[in-house]
Amino acid sequence: MTTPAVAVEPARVGARWIGLLSLANLGLWMGYFGPLQVLLPNQAEALAGADKETALGIITGVGALVAVLVGPIAGALSDATTARTGRRHTWTAAGALLGCAGLALLSGQDTLIGLTLGWCVAQAGLNALQAGLTAIVPDRTPVRQRGLVSGWVGLTQSIGVVLGVLLVTAVVTGTTSGYLLIGVLVVLTVVPFVLTTPDPPVPAGAVTRVTVRGLLSAFRFNPRENPDFAWAWITRFLVQLGNAMATLYLLYFLRDRVHYENPDDGLLMLILLYTATTVLTVVVGGVISDRSGRRKPSVILSGYVMAASAVLLAVWPTWTGSLIAAGVLGLGFGVYLSVDQALITQVLPTAEDRAKDLGIINIANSAPQVLGPALAFPIVSYLGGYPVLYLVVAAVTVLGSVLVTRIRSVA
Repeated sequence: MTTPAVAVEPARVGARWIGLLSLANLGLWMGYFGPLQVLLPNQAEALAGADKETALGIITGVGALVAVLVGPIAGALSDATTARTGRRHTWTAAGALLGCAGLALLSGQDTLIGLTLGWCVAQAGLNALQAGLTAIVPDRTPVRQRGLVSGWVGLTQSIGVVLGVLLVTAVVTGTTSGYLLIGVLVVLTVVPFVLTTPDPPVPAGAVTRVTVRGLLSAFRFNPRENPDFAWAWITRFLVQLGNAMATLYLLYFLRDRVHYENPDDGLLMLILLYTATTVLTVVVGGVISDRSGRRKPSVILSGYVMAASAVLLAVWPTWTGSLIAAGVLGLGFGVYLSVDQALITQVLPTAEDRAKDLGIINIANSAPQVLGPALAFPIVSYLGGYPVLYLVVAAVTVLGSVLVTRIRSVA
């Protein structure tokens, strides 16, 4: 087994750097969740009517497949980049611009092919942006601060969900203006980080020559040589699979199962409550794990809490039950966001290939977006509906939490 990539301890990072990184991540997550939570579901319903679940599953599934491919490749290219514009910043800026272009393309689409193509372009750009932003955390952050930094970055993910939904439901009306606003904000939030923060130098021994074989190797790692990295991937995949199955049809759950009068407003209220409870735990959870030096207990407990919220939706599919479940989910997800990401940075195989390895981890985030619809649709339509769906979500999440115990090199 190789030694995790922490041999050279980076210098302590300051509040300004953390703030600008968090701002860039805020734009990234607005780019993801504004479309995913509101714009794409509404476009799918306008396009397909009663078959909206199938249409949305196709759009998001193909887009997630693009993300699976782009994440590791963009990471490998970032690792090999020696441009004067920066090893990470080059791909951060390029990803933001391409993501903005994809969102703009989505604004004018009213066919299944057009929506799928637009979301694929947006996913390609946003995943290239994410590759640059995630790799720079272990590049520049010492282990003793990674829980703190991951906590602030995780906080922006939760706030990005709220702002993304709020912008496209309350600030602007119509899909065209919603997509254009989100796209512009993705670029504007990234610019200060790219222009005013240092980019890490290329470490000695890094491969700087890009080949087809090198890009194909971006998808390969040896579980026997790096078992902790493999288990971290598996546990992230399972938890994100549960998350994808739970959230994809949440708007439809409110509309068709809870029968909430205005499901768009209801979704926003749930997201606001979820974010409020996430804020309570995301940074605190990361800091506590930094000070204790223990990551696994927090990750495991947070998974159990998230599973409990899914059980609530299964057995209590009412507006009150949905509110309580959203609050419980936020408490667990806040800790998971910060501590699991910090744990992952400690099991990366090599310092030279951090972006590529984090791109492989990102497959565990993206692949469930492909598999989730394929699993959720038949459950909702033929195998018991939403109660069975959320019980399956709880079981998958618990399994992902239990398997964290197989990681040996991190306490």
